[in-house]
Amino acid sequence: MTTVAQKMLQTCNKLFFRKTQNDVSEGHPSNIETAAQMDNIQHLSSPPNPCVEAAREHIHHVEAVMERAHHGGGWLLSGIICINILILGCALVSGSAFNSVAITAVHRQIFLIILLLLTMLWMLFYTVVTCRKDQAVLFKDSHAGPVWLRAGLVLFGLLSLLMDIFKIATYVGYLHCDSAVKVAFPVVQAVFLFVQTYFLWIHAKDCVQLHTNFTRCGLTLTLSTNLVVWMAAVTEESLHQTEIPELNVNVSHKMYRASYGEKKCKCNLSACDTFKEAFYYLYPFNIEYSLFASAMAYVMWKNVGRLVENHSHPHAKFSPKEVCVGPLTGILLVVAGLVTFIIYEMDILEEDEGNRNRALLIHFIMNIVIVSLMSLSTLIGCIIYRLDHREHVSEKNPTRSLDVGLLVGASMGQFIISYFSIVALVATGARGYLNALNLSWAVLTVLQLGLQNYFIIEGLNREPFHVMQEAALHTNACASQEHAELSTVMEINTSSYYLTVSKNKPSWKRRVLKEVCAFLLLANIILWIMPAFGARPQFDHPIEIKFYKFTMWAAIVNIGLPFGIFYRMHSVASLFEVYLIS
Repeated sequence: MTTVAQKMLQTCNKLFFRKTQNDVSEGHPSNIETAAQMDNIQHLSSPPNPCVEAAREHIHHVEAVMERAHHGGGWLLSGIICINILILGCALVSGSAFNSVAITAVHRQIFLIILLLLTMLWMLFYTVVTCRKDQAVLFKDSHAGPVWLRAGLVLFGLLSLLMDIFKIATYVGYLHCDSAVKVAFPVVQAVFLFVQTYFLWIHAKDCVQLHTNFTRCGLTLTLSTNLVVWMAAVTEESLHQTEIPELNVNVSHKMYRASYGEKKCKCNLSACDTFKEAFYYLYPFNIEYSLFASAMAYVMWKNVGRLVENHSHPHAKFSPKEVCVGPLTGILLVVAGLVTFIIYEMDILEEDEGNRNRALLIHFIMNIVIVSLMSLSTLIGCIIYRLDHREHVSEKNPTRSLDVGLLVGASMGQFIISYFSIVALVATGARGYLNALNLSWAVLTVLQLGLQNYFIIEGLNREPFHVMQEAALHTNACASQEHAELSTVMEINTSSYYLTVSKNKPSWKRRVLKEVCAFLLLANIILWIMPAFGARPQFDHPIEIKFYKFTMWAAIVNIGLPFGIFYRMHSVASLFEVYLIS
């Protein structure tokens, strides 16, 4: 069927889409793009031709048939594998979180070791066997795995490797009384980090055309393995930050630092406590690494068997000289946030209630200032979008679709926590200045999340400024060759908007958008740092615990907060992408 479809497509091209030698040498546009360009010219100059319309319908039909032919049963099989691994991993991770259950951390780590080894074996097979065959990787997705995303993956991978080294040094001290699996797991994970980072750096853009079913299954194995590792890391971090208070006793001022395993097992190394504390502070980077790798594996899975255009897309260049106010304001906000976060972490551990209330007061005020400034700047950016006349992107792009889905899905975690806090605070009357500040923070957070989601999604779906300039110039040039008198009118209408934007001197709209993106990027970084490294005002301020009771509130926070933390880091990546195309 694929051969027949390709012959039909070639015949249609020969009949209806003849190119000159100059057209071929300049842009190498795809058949669909050429049809769209001719459609625009013919629509302006002559009535529609039934023969041409029929040819276009054939092209779209052929494209759909070829895409379905590449799908096969591998999509269903790989999806089933992914779902089963995720459900089994979730059950093991959840079961091992409670000491009273027969499933222990050792059982969970054995399962993870098996997943990591299987994933590494498939990656080696893909690199050594599949990619070396002729016609294996005919296309590259220019949108997938940009260099800044892969650089972030490498950075988080190095910090995760350092975490594994600290884990090995810690667990070696428990070998005389605990399982050797706890040493084996970080060793295997360290090797996995190296193999996977190399694999994703080299092959993130691949649109593989051979061994498609096996490749899809391997990629869903990679995806599910990273997600199970993420679930295990989030669970360990949550247990580390949360301990259940005794019944009939007020909640301790810091749900802090769960102990290592059985208290009877003592470490025989003097540096155990230091290493243990160090690797817990590196957990946020390991969590982000797993999510970055999962997203890249998903895009590769979507690109298996995909036929993309041969010509490369123009890439925007990062130029920090174009902005000034946004980065400076953002840096000041990050510094102020770090200072208040350090004060909060120091004072919240003290027994004096006055110091704890002061720490909460500083933390609430700092967060209110941050989300208020973010809401204001995002609102300015949304107004600029209303004044902007760039077209929306119509090209199929799995990376952009994933970015939007993750952005909206991850924001649900912070939405849940904020709305539960609003209900508890309003129901109890929000008496006292701490409760009033907490309520204000929750309401402003809901507003900021909604505005930021709209701003990022709208920015990701707009055509880049440099693409619109080149498209305008190319359209005018093509039209002038066919219809001289029509091109004059088109040039006047198009140039009035697009050609006023210079690459060397951006328009005021571009500058404002870049300033907003730079400020929001830095603001999201500080909002990621504070909860990722231990700020838990949800437990330190007891109003929600008294209203919902500890068990329910702990479940809400420990489920919603990891998604909220990921939302901030994913927003940083998305805002950087919006900055580049603005």
